[in-house]
Amino acid sequence: MRSLAIPVMAATLFALTAPAPAEACRTVPAAFTAVDPTGRPPSGPCALRTATHNVSEGARTPRGFARSSGVVRAVTLFIDFPDAPARLTPQQRYAEFFPAVPAYYRASSYGRLDYRSTPLLRWIRMSRPYSAYGIERGTPFEARGDAGYYALSKEILAAVDGQLDLRHYDLVNVLAAPDAGPPATEDVRSVTFAGAPTGLRTRHGAPLKNVSFIWSRQTGDSPYRVLTHENAHSFGLPDLYYTGSGSRLRTPVGHWDPMDEDWGPSNDFLAWHKWKLGWLAPGQVHCATLAGTRTFTLTPTSVKGGPKLVVVPLSPTRAVTLEARAPGPLDHAVCRPGILVTTVATDHPSGAGPIRTLDATPGSRGCYTKDPNVTAGLTDATFLPGQHVTIEGVTVEVTGHDRQGSWQVKVTRRGRGAQRH
Repeated sequence: MRSLAIPVMAATLFALTAPAPAEACRTVPAAFTAVDPTGRPPSGPCALRTATHNVSEGARTPRGFARSSGVVRAVTLFIDFPDAPARLTPQQRYAEFFPAVPAYYRASSYGRLDYRSTPLLRWIRMSRPYSAYGIERGTPFEARGDAGYYALSKEILAAVDGQLDLRHYDLVNVLAAPDAGPPATEDVRSVTFAGAPTGLRTRHGAPLKNVSFIWSRQTGDSPYRVLTHENAHSFGLPDLYYTGSGSRLRTPVGHWDPMDEDWGPSNDFLAWHKWKLGWLAPGQVHCATLAGTRTFTLTPTSVKGGPKLVVVPLSPTRAVTLEARAPGPLDHAVCRPGILVTTVATDHPSGAGPIRTLDATPGSRGCYTKDPNVTAGLTDATFLPGQHVTIEGVTVEVTGHDRQGSWQVKVTRRGRGAQRH
């Protein structure tokens, strides 16, 4: 994937009077009161090598992406078109995403990300009909011709230049009028251009970068999460689903992370992603590098506090990861609490399956089958007490689950091969 094009297939500074939709209010827990500074970027032998200058699962996020902990500032703009004029106020469109997105990030980061959005509350009318810009699924940001995201962004910057200084912001969100383009159920066109500058600058000299365009509306009880997904690209996270044609395994992770499925019921980020984003303290991550057997205790990913992640490195770019998943403030679809086992490959680019879920019940219909936005077959992928799996010489056995909600797992490094039991 190009560094500028990451297509999606799938406390604000200014207070607003418009309330968030009821659906968003139901799906996001109350925000923490202060930023917790104890998170750290990944380090040590389990911090896998970054093998690309683009978004990847590598521990080190390349320069140019937005920081993902502490105070992060976004500016949110609104556009419509002559053939798709806005039929709602900017406040109403804004309320589809805010304060839900900041609250989600605050909860998922355990208070370590304080996301603040400043909206420019007016519709910016584009000069031509929507179709004249040639925006389609996966359209890149290319400085050529008189169409595409480059032409669109030039108009946006011209309309706000002098009113807006991008030097004060880490992220740029562009919310289009919902009727511009096809419905998301027909074709998802939301996209983020992250990392490198786009070639456009404001009169202050600030480059336009880490910009997300949100088209149409998503379905489900937490549709705001399309922006959560897109902004996470600017933080350095890749797409987990396959973007190439002809891939049989379209969603290798399933509804265990919004970088794979961000439609339907809410879901939290994988513990690996929380570590990469700096949301886990060093004591919350166990690194199993030595041969032999060790036993670990894990608390559910969606619950604040306690150990969250076990990493078993297989090579400088590959690892097996373990985490406990259970219903929680952001994990609404977890129907089989247990230990989620995944493989991570930092040398697989965005859209090429860099993370895969190991399925404890291969061939089953799954346990969450009521929402077509959820890959049902992976909803019961977690391993329960008495079950174990061996992958590339690493055996993971779930040995217990206590009344306090903690899970016990035993990790043994020996031999090679892969078997489920």
